[in-house]
Amino acid sequence: MIQEPAVPVRPTPRRKTVLLPIVGLILLSLAGIAVFAYLTARVGIVAELVGFAGALLPVGPVVAVFLWIDRWEPEPAKLLWLGFAWGAFGATLTALLINNTAEAVGDLLLGKGGGDTIAAVVSAPLIEEAAKAAFVLGIYLWKRQEFNGVIDGIVYAGTCAAGFAFTENIYYFGRIFGEHGFGTAQTAGVIAAFILRGVMSPFTHPLFTVMTGIGIGVAAGTSTKWVKVAAPVGGYLAAVVLHALWNSAATLGNATTFLNVYFLIMLPVFVMAAVLVNWARKREQKIIAAALPRLVSEGLIAAGEVEVLANLKRRREWRRKVARKSGPEAGRAVADYQTAVTELAFHRHSHPGDEAERLLEQAVRVSRATAVSAARRQ
Repeated sequence: MIQEPAVPVRPTPRRKTVLLPIVGLILLSLAGIAVFAYLTARVGIVAELVGFAGALLPVGPVVAVFLWIDRWEPEPAKLLWLGFAWGAFGATLTALLINNTAEAVGDLLLGKGGGDTIAAVVSAPLIEEAAKAAFVLGIYLWKRQEFNGVIDGIVYAGTCAAGFAFTENIYYFGRIFGEHGFGTAQTAGVIAAFILRGVMSPFTHPLFTVMTGIGIGVAAGTSTKWVKVAAPVGGYLAAVVLHALWNSAATLGNATTFLNVYFLIMLPVFVMAAVLVNWARKREQKIIAAALPRLVSEGLIAAGEVEVLANLKRRREWRRKVARKSGPEAGRAVADYQTAVTELAFHRHSHPGDEAERLLEQAVRVSRATAVSAARRQ
């Protein structure tokens, strides 16, 4: 029987540990109720349902892309769902409260209509990006074991921003339906709005917030103190600038201005982000491949597993083969083992020799034993 190492554990108040997540979920649920009550009051239930249907179409592919990016070390599903919910409800409610206040103040100072400009160009970029970034920063500070670098920052930021964009699309599609109906591709209406927001720019909010995620990811992978501060701040400022440019083009400019910002700024930034993701994923593969021979010499993995563990396609085939032969539970056990190996490889690369490494080594041993046992059961 494999025993876990004796690690001294500080006594913690269990009631407080259990209550905090429950209170957080209750508050997030209340935020969701408040957001949908606001949407219903603003656009009506029928328009809200139309907006909901339109918002569902782009959000699935967007989230799927971030899950695809996250294949080497999949983040816990509950954290990704929490990030999506925070973006859809918590960050959205925060933005509504502050942006509406900024709009009212702007109208008082600049006259009717001035508040819309202030809210769109100044308040929205600053507050919305801060609200979305709060979740990513929270994972980095309080769930540090789940945050290994740039890819994790991109995934958490993108998932959270997808939730925010989902709720925002419900409002925009619903409002436009109430004012113009479905319309056509050439006239005002839901169809034209969907082409603009759901087809041409479904990644705008995720792209903005990914800048912050990259900054926090850089901080997670460095030991240089000034970089740990400067990278997240720089990422947030980049997100705010991109967001402000996008909103300014839509609010202050004409169609030509908007298209120039879209093609000359947003698309190049999107391409650069995609190039960065590709580089970071290849780097992750190299880190894992470099770590595997040592794991073999330490008896943590079998020599025959090296080529499989170093290749995403072979990992997937291994899981499917075991699942077909021994059942879904065995397939999940193999997936847990693969993730444990990846986490140990990443940790040794960035933080070698600490107590957490010992625990991750034990996790590899336990997960491998579990996977072997599950695969033998039929």
